[in-house]
Amino acid sequence: MEWTIQELATRAGISSRTLRHYDSVGLLAPSRVGENGYRYYDPAAVARLQRILLMRRLGMGLPAIAEVLAEEVDTCDGLRAHIAALEEERDRVERQIRSVRHTLEALRAGAEPRMDVMLAGFNDRYKDEVISQWGERAFQASNDWWHGKSLDQQQAWKRDTEDLVASWVAAAKAGISPASEPAQSLADRHVRWLSQIPGTPTAEGDRERSIEMVECLGDMYVDDPRFAGMYDDAAGARFVRDALRVYARTRM
Repeated sequence: MEWTIQELATRAGISSRTLRHYDSVGLLAPSRVGENGYRYYDPAAVARLQRILLMRRLGMGLPAIAEVLAEEVDTCDGLRAHIAALEEERDRVERQIRSVRHTLEALRAGAEPRMDVMLAGFNDRYKDEVISQWGERAFQASNDWWHGKSLDQQQAWKRDTEDLVASWVAAAKAGISPASEPAQSLADRHVRWLSQIPGTPTAEGDRERSIEMVECLGDMYVDDPRFAGMYDDAAGARFVRDALRVYARTRM
């Protein structure tokens, strides 16, 4: 049993032009082409068209469909991959929605916040480092937590962070020892600050990994130029690193 291109198009509810396009991109060739140039499709071709149309109705693009068909990937596997892609796109759209809402909230409040800080993900600037050291889940958890805050809450968090940094700078300039009680009190405050961020070992109560994280951050404050200037100068960054190292090794 064979159908002409017109018959198949009519039964499938698509145009013959669509069938020709599927042929041109390698998705669905006719079973044979008659001497008169007519295209004919047998049951195997019809079954393949059914798979193509199913995946198209579910929103899969032609390149993705071609990959499923070319590699003889099970349709369910192809659909699972499509779900993952849709979820990723959904997350991207949700981040955009949150960003626009925050912008609207700021404008209504007459505020002029640093929008790069307020609207970006909490760890976007350090994504590679966070994922490499602590995994994708930690990166996503911290960003979800940040975007779940209102603009006022984000601003309050930023003020608390700036106050912590200013306290470190003042302590470093005072010339106290990293092992002194005031410095260790700041280190304790710093670790409690970290423990508020979901996805971090300190938030999850993992002692060994928390110690590793605190020491690793201390090293980054000195070695990474993005952090080195945060504590006023290199000496300030070294002071913070040394105080955190003492705290991690003696009090955690």
